[in-house]
Amino acid sequence: MLGMVAAVLFFVSFLINAADLSTNDVFSSTNVMLLGLTALALHVAGIGAGWARRR
Repeated sequence: MLGMVAAVLFFVSFLINAADLSTNDVFSSTNVMLLGLTALALHVAGIGAGWARRR
């Protein structure tokens, strides 16, 4: 699940960068990309990979 979130965040970051949109400092292309990298790192670490049943 976090892998898909990372892909969406990377795509939004690409659109902001490619369209040269002027956004505020919080919603800049770099910040969105860093959020995507964080989500991707959590996905690779196994957090949010799917539902697991514990007994």
